[in-house]
Amino acid sequence: MPVEIRPETFSMVFFEAEEIRALVDKLAAEIGLPADASITIDIDETTPMGHASLASADPIVLRLESGALEDPKRPRKLDPDGAADVIGRLLFAAHDRLDPAFGAPPAEDELTLPESVAWQVYCVARLGRLGHRTQRQRRLYQFRNRHGFTDAADAAFDHLWTAERLTWAEISATSDEARTALAV
Repeated sequence: MPVEIRPETFSMVFFEAEEIRALVDKLAAEIGLPADASITIDIDETTPMGHASLASADPIVLRLESGALEDPKRPRKLDPDGAADVIGRLLFAAHDRLDPAFGAPPAEDELTLPESVAWQVYCVARLGRLGHRTQRQRRLYQFRNRHGFTDAADAAFDHLWTAERLTWAEISATSDEARTALAV
């Protein structure tokens, strides 16, 4: 699986392209991405911010600000667990978009914030089942902020967190149901 890390040499952060490439190779294999999938990780090292997005699913292109991969206790140094969380979540989203059985979610910029958060929960939970560190409470709080602090929202979160295989329609419906309960 060809993996390109851009830039190949970092000057503002203490990252090693080979370390990131090895992490991406490992995650892509664990997630089940096609062996011939082309993956580009485009890292903006000029900002300590943490934005991360899936720019394209075919070919797979992830755009990350270097802060998304940094160790919060050691600025400018790579946090392998945090990087696995961010990159793994995005690779799961790419995997979903490439799977015809998943359905056709809206483009990234057309997703509502609650839909995006619901999908992130589903992606991160699967990453956790692969043995990677997850922050369940952080994700639950993020989900509640977008879906309400209700029993219905907590049930929706649990459904997304424990589901083995969902479609886009099921994720969207789960998000909608949680938000509808808030309005009652």
